[in-house]
Amino acid sequence: MDLFSINSIKDILGRHGFHFSKSLGQNFLTKRYICEQIAEFSGITRDDCVLEIGPGIGSLTSVLAESAKKVVTVEIDRALLPVLSETLSEYDNIKVINSDIMKCDLKKIVDEEFDGEKPKVCANLPYYITTPILSFLIESKQFSSITTMIQKEVALRICAKPKTADYGAFSVFIQYYTEPELLFKVSPDNFIPQPKVDSAVVMLSLREKPPVSPLSEEFFFSVVKASFAQRRKQLVNGLHSAFGNVLSKEGLTDILISLGHKPTVRGEELSISEFSDISDMIYKKTEEKRSF
Repeated sequence: MDLFSINSIKDILGRHGFHFSKSLGQNFLTKRYICEQIAEFSGITRDDCVLEIGPGIGSLTSVLAESAKKVVTVEIDRALLPVLSETLSEYDNIKVINSDIMKCDLKKIVDEEFDGEKPKVCANLPYYITTPILSFLIESKQFSSITTMIQKEVALRICAKPKTADYGAFSVFIQYYTEPELLFKVSPDNFIPQPKVDSAVVMLSLREKPPVSPLSEEFFFSVVKASFAQRRKQLVNGLHSAFGNVLSKEGLTDILISLGHKPTVRGEELSISEFSDISDMIYKKTEEKRSF
């Protein structure tokens, strides 16, 4: 069974009465070499367990199963279950879970399916929900790495450096928890149906610990979010919108100057370390205000 032939894919889906769902962002890969590259770059070996999300007809799933000890794949669309039952029938190291990944208990899956081992994630994620899924996977702290196909625009944001157009709050979030790498780009003609955007494969290696240690992680991310809330505007304006109830604009400006920044600095100019320093200063000041 050729899972990378458009004619074979259409035949399989036709026999099962399957119709692509735009609302689920279904675009299936048609090139085996891309799936092989995803598996290769992820570093999967026979000692590794893999969680896949959105298997489609099982093209990437089958390649992963040839390299890994075990693959658990989560598919939200019940209409694909009989398709996967056929296309993956020759593999004894694959388990299909019919569920919404965002509603899954990831720790339970890891404990029950992988005997507590930290698996790797490999996926061709639906583009409409890429950011929430990546955040959910990272915050679960259940995985050693995430290698995934995503919209190229999001991939550039994930890997962006300070002082670049793509750098933003999501860049900081991803780089706080992981070391991201853009592996390669993929054009629309490698999918059925063809998406209207270019894609890219990224690998996120989960850090053992973040590159900085803010006084409050939650507060750190609130500062980062505020810093990009009014993009292209001066940082102090965004900070004042978020913390103006406890600190004046003048007080926030003094904090920036004390840390060696110009009063006109913008959020996209700052590194994670600089955000951490600003966060700690504001946190200390707000704590002083709350103590009275």
